[in-house]
Amino acid sequence: MLFVSEILSRYGIEHETHVAETGVVAWIGADHHTKEQACIGLRADLDALPIQEENDVPYKSEVDGWMHACGHDVHTSILLGSAVILQANRNELKQPLKLIFQPGEEMNPGGASLMMKAGVLHDPTVEKMYALHVFPEMEVGNLGLRSGLYMASSDELHVNIKGVGGHGALPEKCVNPIEMGALWMSRVKARFIEECPEAVPHVLTFGRFEALGSTNVIPSEAQIKGTFRTMDESWRAKAYTILEKEAVEVSTLFGGQIDLTISKGYPFLKNDEKLTEDVKVLFNDVFGPEQVHELALRMTAEDFAFYSQEIPVCFFRLGVGNKEKGITYAVHHPRFNIDSDALKMGMIAMCSIAFEG
Repeated sequence: MLFVSEILSRYGIEHETHVAETGVVAWIGADHHTKEQACIGLRADLDALPIQEENDVPYKSEVDGWMHACGHDVHTSILLGSAVILQANRNELKQPLKLIFQPGEEMNPGGASLMMKAGVLHDPTVEKMYALHVFPEMEVGNLGLRSGLYMASSDELHVNIKGVGGHGALPEKCVNPIEMGALWMSRVKARFIEECPEAVPHVLTFGRFEALGSTNVIPSEAQIKGTFRTMDESWRAKAYTILEKEAVEVSTLFGGQIDLTISKGYPFLKNDEKLTEDVKVLFNDVFGPEQVHELALRMTAEDFAFYSQEIPVCFFRLGVGNKEKGITYAVHHPRFNIDSDALKMGMIAMCSIAFEG
């Protein structure tokens, strides 16, 4: 936050710090005291991840155990660079800008929701918003877009199962929480397959099942952790009901107890069709159609989706990979890196959007 504020101050860009605690909001060509004035929002994210960086580069993380493994430092750098260019040419803007440097994208409840509660979409009103995200699977020099549904909602599932432990040779005297958990998982998966509408993508994945028994020890408790993702709010609500109902039924069947906690995360991200088509036409003109690609649906999540529920948005991808240089690692990997040429392309993309209005 302080670094972003320092750069903005150096170039005379009006801004506010400590928005939703560690966020920054800046204005270019806009009087943020005029509530009726509509503007364009450009967003970047600030947070890092608890990963020890393994890159040996001059710009590697200086904080032990933390790195910008999802490229948020790239996003912030691009928006800061764009801010300098746009401030110097603010008289050429067709519409004023609000630059949003947002914290907390990586974890619930999502920094976007907190920024919105802090009023980031108002004073002046943001009528449409844009954001980019690094895409190491795409070679540098390329951009990707998708109109309409693009990314999924994301919910965390935390399950605590209580049974009755005992000797493995005497299962009739026990209530095995492992068997309870296994049955609950298989039943909810089967019901999801049966009841999810055919056209609605969804993912139900369990990534942790822990029960500290032994070869001849049935444990008293077990824990399950998983994720549920989809692209339809009606199905999302119904899925919650299925998860909870099956927990009750399996608990009753065994005489144990399944406590389910659903940590509701981000909604699905839907790019506005007209906005995205306009950006595609713009990028085709600026970079050439051979550099602009159609993206596939992704079941990953992004808290930019909160903005997409309120105003028209366009979230696009910036190619940052370079196979010849060995820059191929995915986000959230300790050796994630980018080709620095992507910074220039990202700034051109953001500035083109801003000047086009």
